Amino acid sequence: MLTLYSFGPAANSMKPLLALYEKGLEFTPRFVDPTRFEHHEDWFKAINPRGQVPALDHDGHIITESTVICEYLEDAFPDAPRLRPTDPVTIAEMRVWTKWVDEYFCWCVSTIGWERMIGPMARKLSDEEFEEKLKHIPIPEQQAKWRSARAGFPKEVLDEEMRKIRVSIDRLEKRLSQSPWLAGDDYTLADICNFAIANGMQFGYADIINGQATPHLLAWIDRINARPAAQAMFARSQSEMPPRPAMSAA
Repeated sequence: MLTLYSFGPAANSMKPLLALYEKGLEFTPRFVDPTRFEHHEDWFKAINPRGQVPALDHDGHIITESTVICEYLEDAFPDAPRLRPTDPVTIAEMRVWTKWVDEYFCWCVSTIGWERMIGPMARKLSDEEFEEKLKHIPIPEQQAKWRSARAGFPKEVLDEEMRKIRVSIDRLEKRLSQSPWLAGDDYTLADICNFAIANGMQFGYADIINGQATPHLLAWIDRINARPAAQAMFARSQSEMPPRPAMSAA
């Protein structure tokens, strides 16, 4: 039996969520509401002591870290539709992209997201409420990030993260001008993991992701959004994110 604990179809939570739908695996979705700080409650920290989603429960075995969960699903369910190539060279290329999104692309987008969404949420809390919430966060670095978001990230930090976002967008656009998918001719975990971060940026970063500046990236986002698995995922999944168009404008 598979149970996925996640925030819903966005960012790192989307990676294993979309992989499960693409592989056609039956699972129980468990929405963890970040607006209620459920991931810091004792019941969830009993599942993942780090208080982070996503977390996969497979017959009582807990697998954490979004990209690791995706690779685990490939190993645990080899007869389901494959999202990892069979050729070692192409596997390596796929992993270059999944490593890059985890170590670079995700982090710069995350900081801007914290500034835009987490900061206002944190500032709604009184000093006492905020300090009480922080007591339940098990990772010191996450506590520090909450404090930074509440205070507002320094302009120089935000400027540097926006520079990294532009580097990321340029890299994706260049690669997708050369092949339909990030690891070559086939749709793989490289696409799923990067789409989880890039999807929606055509709305939040329309000045740099649009039909004129990034036609290949925009077409890639649209192709993935049009896949039956992606459409089913968005239709059936609970989310903390406000509704927005599934397809980008040409």
